[in-house]
Amino acid sequence: MASTSRLVAPFVSRGTSAVAAVLVVGVVLTALLATVAITAVSVSIAALVLRSLLNSAHKR
Repeated sequence: MASTSRLVAPFVSRGTSAVAAVLVVGVVLTALLATVAITAVSVSIAALVLRSLLNSAHKR
């Protein structure tokens, strides 16, 4: 019985490290996606403000 658990142990540790790697990659990709989304919202708000400022300058 002990020899069987010794044979299984490397596969369990590989599986654990693979799950950890997938989780880390998922967190990093989610953070990057959130960063891109926040940047897009910020750029669109800046564009709206600039357009408003330019329109009010042309009306004067």
